[in-house]
Amino acid sequence: MTTTATAPQATVDTVETVPSFVMDAWWTPDADSSASAVPVRDASTGEILAKVSTEGLDLAGVVEYGRTTGQVELGKLTFHQRALKLKELAQYLNGRRDHFYAFSAQTGATKIDSMVDIDGGIGVLFTFGSKGRRELPNSQVVVEGPLEVLSKDGSFAGEHIYTRIPGVAVQINAFNFPVWGMLEKFAPAFLAGVPTIVKPATPTGYVAAAVVKAIVESNILPKGSLQLVSGSVRGLLDLLDYRDLVAFTGSASTAKSLKSHPNVVEGGVRFTSETDSLNAAILGPDAVEGTPEFDAFVKSVVTEMTVKAGQKCTAIRRAIVPQELVPAVSAAIGKRISERIVLGDPRGEGVTMGALASVEQLEDVRAAVQSMLDAGGELAYGTLDSPSVTSADGTTGVVAAGAFMAPVVLNWDNPEAEAIHSLEAFGPVSSVIGYKDLPDAVRLAARGGGSLVASVCTNDPGVARELVTGIAAHHGRVLMLNREDARSSTGHGSPVPHLVHGGPGRAGGGEELGGIRSVLHHMQRTAIQGSPNMLTAVTGVWHAGADRNFTLETEGMHPFRKALATLRIGDAVRSELRQVTLEDIDAFANSTGDTFYAHTNHEAAEANPFFPGIVAHGYLLLAWGAGLFVEPAPGPVLANYGLENLRFITPVAAGDSIRVTLTAKKITPRETDEFGEVAWDAVLTNQDDEIVATYDVLTLVEK
Repeated sequence: MTTTATAPQATVDTVETVPSFVMDAWWTPDADSSASAVPVRDASTGEILAKVSTEGLDLAGVVEYGRTTGQVELGKLTFHQRALKLKELAQYLNGRRDHFYAFSAQTGATKIDSMVDIDGGIGVLFTFGSKGRRELPNSQVVVEGPLEVLSKDGSFAGEHIYTRIPGVAVQINAFNFPVWGMLEKFAPAFLAGVPTIVKPATPTGYVAAAVVKAIVESNILPKGSLQLVSGSVRGLLDLLDYRDLVAFTGSASTAKSLKSHPNVVEGGVRFTSETDSLNAAILGPDAVEGTPEFDAFVKSVVTEMTVKAGQKCTAIRRAIVPQELVPAVSAAIGKRISERIVLGDPRGEGVTMGALASVEQLEDVRAAVQSMLDAGGELAYGTLDSPSVTSADGTTGVVAAGAFMAPVVLNWDNPEAEAIHSLEAFGPVSSVIGYKDLPDAVRLAARGGGSLVASVCTNDPGVARELVTGIAAHHGRVLMLNREDARSSTGHGSPVPHLVHGGPGRAGGGEELGGIRSVLHHMQRTAIQGSPNMLTAVTGVWHAGADRNFTLETEGMHPFRKALATLRIGDAVRSELRQVTLEDIDAFANSTGDTFYAHTNHEAAEANPFFPGIVAHGYLLLAWGAGLFVEPAPGPVLANYGLENLRFITPVAAGDSIRVTLTAKKITPRETDEFGEVAWDAVLTNQDDEIVATYDVLTLVEK
């Protein structure tokens, strides 16, 4: 049955206001503010769902609460403790996904769209919960890089540390991913120990509010660590200074306006942005019809056009293909759309693509496409007319109040047309343009002026190398797609929390995600200088030259007999000397099969500029080192689980002797286990106190 449906209307006065969560309380404006409230509508039906207003909200109080209460409460936790709270929060939200899906459907999102947004956001929490415990110390300071010795006697040195910024992270998000956009910014800020003030986009902010409501109900987060402002934050930048950070996702024009604010330009507010992006996908000349790469390319373009109705900052806007393949690619894209895409209300049976987020967004996309048609583009597939859609009840027809748009594919006689490389239609729209050769493909991709992501689809390693190295500097991420990873790839348009999300130029010039990199974005790198003892005190990591406590001498106890609770940084043991004989070297060579000439052939070894003759194997010395420092009885040390930073410095010949000095360098309790990790600074020296080898021994020790 075909119908023309008009959505039921409501007045702003009859609907609830999307609340803000500020200063650890829910807040809505008083009744007199309804005149300034902005209505929010169901994207598919046009029905008014809620209103949004911040009239009367004390933004200065919100900022101050984050800087005080939020900073104090987060400062009580180590990186590992914060990471565990992220994991706990992810588990809590994961059990409430269906509740969030119902809100998400009102934005025009299909179930798959909602999975990308909601499950993807929760997945970011899981990832940072894991990476925070694996890659950060169980402390509040991150040490970067090696120690720089600044005096001949080693009494003065320097290094770099990261500590959290002392303000708030203001996170301004776009309408297309109200959950993922919020959580992917919140997770690294929280892990760094910086309070968040999140400002979602008005059209879909009610979804973010539903998630924040669940977060508040979980009672997992410390006070002040997350505040939500539902509505305008005009004047917020006036309240920020060098202590604070702004992370913005949205249009380039808005980003430009925010970047030009005096507190950003002159006041030192950290500002990062992710904005418009004319992302490209390049089809290699080898990927002709019938190859897996051709099929993967077409599938990728259609996916990026239709997931979230093309409302993705990472969507493929330009499909750059060999000139002779333009007709075939355009036809294949149109065929896949017609066979697989069902447009309609995402609550309707069988719908695979929903509405745009709002009627205003629909008007913007149609206007952009019309401008591209006026500039020389031709419709290869689709129409700008109001499409027939499937409603929630299964009927088909035109929904007058819905923000529906059918997918559109454009062809261009002139691939140099400025509109292709400057106009972004933020919806289900993509252009197919032809290139002459690989340098031409690189040039066309670069004309986007800086993009978040590009795909290179080829099974030819030489083609991949030339294209990727040619376009990498113009993009934040490059996906290489071929038959080997087509099924396992996360896809062109899906940022992953482990890798950087952002891009140069038009894409905003900022970076988000990228694992621990994004945590460090919320921290200040500081060069510190001082004596080894002072550096050790600040960092919690023992530095060469700092005081040691040789526990056998001072306490009558080997440090391996100490549990984690009593072991201290600087606790150490120094062994007696052990002499190396030629028979020892021969026996090790014969038993291991390591008969390298430096250990078995005196003349050849003596001719080597590094050796005085036959020398002991490095691994023989390490094994002996373990024998020299080990305390054999069962005790707190449970296991040796590795070595780090191993370097062999001075060769050891037959007749030389070695000893080992072992010092507790770093102690990392595990929050959820009955043991922790201890890194021991190990130094092998010879009879003349020359350094033979240096390395870190890693052990697991009972608490």
